Amino acid sequence: MEVKGKENLIASDSKKIWKKCLSLIKENVPALTYNTWFLPIKPISYTEDNLEIEVPNSFFIEWIEEHYNTIINNAIRQMLGSKGKLHYIVRDEDVANLEMTKIIEDVVPTLVLEEVTPTIQAREPEFESYLIPRYKFENFIKGEGNQLARAAAIAIGENTGETSFNPFFIYGGVGLGKTHLIQAIGNRIKEKDSTKKIVYLSSEQFTIEFIDAIQNGKANEFSSFYKKMDALIIDDIQFLIGKEKTQDYFFHIFNTLHQAGKQIILSSDKPPKDLKGLSERLVSRFQWGLTADIQAPDFETRIAILKNKATSYGITIPNDIIEYMAFNITTNIRELEGSLIKILASASLNSQEINMELARKAVGEIATGRQMNISIDYITQIVCNYFEVDENKVREKNRKQEVVLARQVAMFLSKKLTKSSLKTIGLHFGGRDHSTVIHACNGIEQRLSDDSSTKQIVETLRNKIQMGVS
Repeated sequence: MEVKGKENLIASDSKKIWKKCLSLIKENVPALTYNTWFLPIKPISYTEDNLEIEVPNSFFIEWIEEHYNTIINNAIRQMLGSKGKLHYIVRDEDVANLEMTKIIEDVVPTLVLEEVTPTIQAREPEFESYLIPRYKFENFIKGEGNQLARAAAIAIGENTGETSFNPFFIYGGVGLGKTHLIQAIGNRIKEKDSTKKIVYLSSEQFTIEFIDAIQNGKANEFSSFYKKMDALIIDDIQFLIGKEKTQDYFFHIFNTLHQAGKQIILSSDKPPKDLKGLSERLVSRFQWGLTADIQAPDFETRIAILKNKATSYGITIPNDIIEYMAFNITTNIRELEGSLIKILASASLNSQEINMELARKAVGEIATGRQMNISIDYITQIVCNYFEVDENKVREKNRKQEVVLARQVAMFLSKKLTKSSLKTIGLHFGGRDHSTVIHACNGIEQRLSDDSSTKQIVETLRNKIQMGVS
């Protein structure tokens, strides 16, 4: 790979290098993102192929690595070459944490703060695994959509080379946790045996390194390096489609590792059989072991994910806000967590408490272009306001006529306007069973056919609810 302008760089001129990196990054991210996450970074030093930069706190590193890792690594390698590496230095972590705590305490006095242990680890200069330490099984939320994949991943991490799950091929849509899970395997293997050689990289990076090796006459060294791995983890393997020469080299690396009993872990957006354009011999080998999918998380799992993420930041968020977010962002964990970050950032920057208004704004920005979901809690709020009934009353064993009517209307509209099961609806109204919900819905249906005033009330509430989330 040709390194643009590298010959003009002075080894000690870290500011010059970083300035050129910023110009490349700026072309690939929105202005707001650039100003928020990249301008605060300061270059510290440059030695050979390593550039050290200073960031305000550990949260910066977590956010950048999770959302802009490819962009920033491409910029570094374009400036410093294929061996270019970036090292983060946290700017006086203790002071940064104190400042952040002060901001949160001033803005949201009800939040519960917890001590957060930095996850930054020094990497060995002679070997880089590219595993992100925070990706562990402990903070990967189990749900119905990922049970098989998670169970298999844990088995591989605990008994590497002793399971029949080789290769382990995991697939699913964008933002469902594939990267987290496959990196968690690598981190578990390293925890159990630090001498194991494990490397994680995307198929895009694998291709870039291969092309660079070809151009520099080091193709054999490239293959030899990966053939020495105890575990090879390749993300987004679908990007090898159409790259025949790269596929050929990967085929031989795959064979060598598999025959030696070394673990191969792959992720993709589709199952092997649907990877059109990938060589048949690779597709066949990808099906030798275990193929498992990750599906979109259900409502309960989305709530657990949000609570877990909030806890990791040392805060608590009201349940109604958590549930509202979980109802309205249903298919992408990254978007779910992104909405949480937007709420926290807005609360901090605008010096206000975390409330439903902030949640609706954050979710609305993410859900732009598609219809937002309607939550049971939102329906309950609108219905109870209309009937002038305390929301807590409809969840209690209260038989007052106005409370019963409000409860039954809320249950009826929840069934009509949400995708929630009868069991889930019942749980939102004091843990009632599905038969109670059916009885309530049947009762309202009967009143709609017999009583025009009830019909008008229900239609008014339906319109009010739908307009509120449009």
